[in-house]
Amino acid sequence: MLTILSDDDAAPSEGGDLGGDDPAVFTLTERAAKQVAKLLAEEQKTKPVQALRIGVRGGGCSGLQYFMEMTGAPEQNDHVLVQHGVTFYIDKKSAKYLHACELDFSSSLQSAGFKWKNPNEKKSCGCGESFAV
Repeated sequence: MLTILSDDDAAPSEGGDLGGDDPAVFTLTERAAKQVAKLLAEEQKTKPVQALRIGVRGGGCSGLQYFMEMTGAPEQNDHVLVQHGVTFYIDKKSAKYLHACELDFSSSLQSAGFKWKNPNEKKSCGCGESFAV
């Protein structure tokens, strides 16, 4: 089952323990969307990518870790979201952990990178890439 949501879709309903698997509450900030669009455009010069896959996998020092990868077509159980003109996919399992999460991009003189803001985190490691719920 594919769920396709765009910036124009209505607000999502509440879900279960972690807020459910409704991906509409995941937010890609405008800064993050601009950076993703830039990276996608560069990647599309050499590979047939269409979107950014965002998800959660087991691993890292806190038990779960975020991942992002460029990808082609969505998989069967993916939610397809479009925010600020950028298409991204979230699988149904990851959507539970990413409920109410925000992905931002920040840049300073000392560093630049994507930053996760996840209210479901009970514990995270210092690198910001690993968390527990």
